[in-house]
Amino acid sequence: MAAEDISIAVATPVTGPLANIGDQYKRGAEAAAAEINAKGGVLGGRQIKIVMEDDACDPKQAVSVANRVIAEGIKFVDGHTCSGATIPASAVYAEGGVLMMTASASSPVLTDEAAKNGWPTIMRLYTRDDAQGLFIGPWIAEKYKDKPVAILHDKSAYGQGIAEKVKESINAHGMKEVLFEGINAGEKDYSAVVTKLKELNPALVYFGGYHPEAGLMLRQAADAGFKLTLMMPDSIASPEFWQISGPAGEGTMFVFPADPQARPEAKAAVEKFKEQGYAPEGFTLFSYAVIQAIAQGIERAGSDDPTAVAEALKNGQPVETVVGSVVFDEKGDMKDPKYDINLWSNGKYAPIKQ
Repeated sequence: MAAEDISIAVATPVTGPLANIGDQYKRGAEAAAAEINAKGGVLGGRQIKIVMEDDACDPKQAVSVANRVIAEGIKFVDGHTCSGATIPASAVYAEGGVLMMTASASSPVLTDEAAKNGWPTIMRLYTRDDAQGLFIGPWIAEKYKDKPVAILHDKSAYGQGIAEKVKESINAHGMKEVLFEGINAGEKDYSAVVTKLKELNPALVYFGGYHPEAGLMLRQAADAGFKLTLMMPDSIASPEFWQISGPAGEGTMFVFPADPQARPEAKAAVEKFKEQGYAPEGFTLFSYAVIQAIAQGIERAGSDDPTAVAEALKNGQPVETVVGSVVFDEKGDMKDPKYDINLWSNGKYAPIKQ
């Protein structure tokens, strides 16, 4: 019966410049729900129903989505996507007793604030910026020792947050950046910052931000006769990056959790996606894993009460997902994240040997 369905809202950018990431979320969630439902659903046959909600990665829209989810009586959320939207929405979910689990929002503020405020239903099946900064900072400091390195960010909770963590990490390893500066996301002309970079001629630019701005900066640098060697966080694991950058994106590096597509647990899901002509890149499998985790939490709790489900997921027992066995800590974060450094070349990316 429809009334017995367990609805999970997928809160993500369906519209706007980051809609391609929203598509990854949607595909992952729908595929996971289809798999779980085909195997009999949860709690003795209840089916999982995916409800799409568009936050456009905008904080105000995210809060509106969160209020709508609560008004509709939905108890579980796969999302949100961007840290800047997820953090304000999380306060609404916490008050409404909804279990929200993001598959991508990496700002430490999200779960740190939840822990401080005693919000048990705010969780993350993804890695944190501080862990990513601690991973890549020493690598940059060693690889580019005695060479100039610049750091840029897009002033967002995500971009600025990760850039600050990388700055702290390289500084702790004896490296001082030649530039630390914010740009305005959404602009079409980055010639001023490109000119500044050309004068400084850094061996590497770390940019905390998203693919639209990264692609534009690379193209505009190439047009100015300057080869910009860019290192980024996980936001450019998307074919759209290359569509914007073109050949100027050659050699761009980024950090991403160890490739989930290569895991044996993901084999069947990856094959099914590829049969449909879709490569499950970026956050697709993390979104898939969120639906799996929520379903296992419901089974473990024997209930669809979000607080009981969150408690069951944090009991120290691994949750089996397409991205591997996941253990959540008391804050609702994943324990022991692993990373790859990926390199874009000829329109595709792959991990490099470190």
